[in-house]
Amino acid sequence: MRRHENKLKPEQRIKLYKYFDDYPGLETVYRFKQKLCKILLLKSRNHDQVKILAPKFFKYIEQLKSSGLPALVKLGKTLHSWKYEIARMWRFTKNNGITEGFHTKMEMITRRAFGFRNFENYRLRVKMLCA
Repeated sequence: MRRHENKLKPEQRIKLYKYFDDYPGLETVYRFKQKLCKILLLKSRNHDQVKILAPKFFKYIEQLKSSGLPALVKLGKTLHSWKYEIARMWRFTKNNGITEGFHTKMEMITRRAFGFRNFENYRLRVKMLCA
């Protein structure tokens, strides 16, 4: 149920469909989850593509919030509160990985030196190792 449908092996797909035969209500939830994941995994879209994606995404959020199932309603509210950030994610794919890497390196410098007493020495060491 958690794996994306296109990543299922044939035997897993058969098990999934058998499970849906036993619990037909879950198939609807699973199909909805697949559509939602598909739209959330999109990256690097231009302005016109985001204009098409955003209303579809907002419609999915409203469907979640009106589903009546507490877990899905909570998910809908969470996605609603993050809707602008998600839209920005489609448009801009930058992250702060480089900054976090430098921060980790600086922490390691501090640990190895057991703390610098002179900030200028620390600054020079950071410049030397992070440049």
